[in-house]
Amino acid sequence: MAGAGLWWSAGAAPTPPDVARLGTAESATPAAGGADKLDKFKGAEPKPMPALSFVDGDGRRVDLADFKDRVVLLNLWATWCGPCVKEMPSLDRLQAQMGGDAFQVVALSLDRGGRTAVEPFFAKTGVGHLGLYLDPASESMKVLGLRGLPTTILVDPEGRELGRVEGAVEWDSPEVVAFLRQQLGRGSAPARGHGMMKTGG
Repeated sequence: MAGAGLWWSAGAAPTPPDVARLGTAESATPAAGGADKLDKFKGAEPKPMPALSFVDGDGRRVDLADFKDRVVLLNLWATWCGPCVKEMPSLDRLQAQMGGDAFQVVALSLDRGGRTAVEPFFAKTGVGHLGLYLDPASESMKVLGLRGLPTTILVDPEGRELGRVEGAVEWDSPEVVAFLRQQLGRGSAPARGHGMMKTGG
């Protein structure tokens, strides 16, 4: 039972995992199953997030700060990225299960084609619970210091980074859902400890 990815805190030095490198259409094939050992994740003090803006499906500007007061699972992805495509249905199911006033999955596409690339993909794969969020210029790549796709960042209600994972995870697996519910229960309290936690691979 494993998802290909690593959670680590700000300041940790993670071993590069298998991810689709930005600027290429090549991708690694993620391991099947849910992330493991999520209950052992230990993050450093929450890290301030840089200001991040993108657009929705109607071309309106959206700021990450608009989601303040919610725990946000910010997933950076693209339709050409194999691991991204594999995990997208589980992100959709996670949003259906947990999305609301306290939690939001924000799947931010870096496809250059923007809406014309993402909307047909959502329709084809049956994604119906995720909002359409677009960054066709890939500005988030530089702003967030991405090394590859997919990269998923967990953001607390104060808009601070709690940790990130590179690679695909089965986001609606019982282990991951339990871990995320634990984060909701912590509110904005800082997590103690530091380091890196392997989720599989």
